[in-house]
Amino acid sequence: MGTPAGVAEDTGKAHRLAELRAFLMSRRARVSPAEAGLPDGGARRRTPGLRREEVAVLAGVGVSWYQWLEQGRDITVSPQVLDAVARVLRLSSAERRHLYVLAGLNPPAPEVDPAHADMCDGLRRLLDGWMPYPAHLMDAYWNVVLCNEAASVVMGMQPDRQQNCVISFFTDPVHRIRYEGWEEIAARVVAQFRAACSECPDDEGFRAIVDEAKERSPEFAELWERRDIAPGGQMRKELTHPVVGRLAMEVTQLRIPARPDLAVVLHHPWPDTGTEEKLRWLASAEGRRGSMRQVGA
Repeated sequence: MGTPAGVAEDTGKAHRLAELRAFLMSRRARVSPAEAGLPDGGARRRTPGLRREEVAVLAGVGVSWYQWLEQGRDITVSPQVLDAVARVLRLSSAERRHLYVLAGLNPPAPEVDPAHADMCDGLRRLLDGWMPYPAHLMDAYWNVVLCNEAASVVMGMQPDRQQNCVISFFTDPVHRIRYEGWEEIAARVVAQFRAACSECPDDEGFRAIVDEAKERSPEFAELWERRDIAPGGQMRKELTHPVVGRLAMEVTQLRIPARPDLAVVLHHPWPDTGTEEKLRWLASAEGRRGSMRQVGA
């Protein structure tokens, strides 16, 4: 017989609250009084880090309430109070989300930790290492941030010009010419972009992309009104290249936990279609010469 649902739920809550207690204690011990703007207390301070009452005062909450929180008691908490505690304990974005989960609240949207703000050099090496297959990096609004040479040759991406994947797909004639089953792919693109928008419903950046796409493409406007939702993941993409002909690829979209504002989009040749050989030829010196004048055609 399995564990009754109520018992399992109580066990899970007990484990979560025990983890909350240990997590808060460890984070409190990590912050020195000097970092918090307090005198260190000299010999009177037996352990490093802040005292519970100091965290409470700095966060603007009751000492008893914070003590109950750190003891792992089942008490009511609010996002505003957790944010104040997170500020005092100098939690990173990932740690703040973890605090929310342990406290039983829905975590806030991921944020970019300043420590990971500059990752483009490593991500560029990742894209270049994916050659001869197409790969690109896009931000939360699906603007192309980086792309490798194969993405330029195969899909017409231009690294020296700002491009948005949604706008380009619906307005650039190259996509209509090259992509097989354009209508089916278009429906999936819109559904995936709506899913991305739903994560940040009040974000003006998403609204600007949607408004521009609606204005420039009746097809996008019609598909947007369907309100279909689809997660970004894997899909098959088939297109006709002006030099090597038909290419069939599997497209995988990967999120980067340390940079939630970025996603890596990797293309891999579909097995037994001859696509791998064609992509390798396009990346060769001979292929570069043969396709140089065809990019964007």
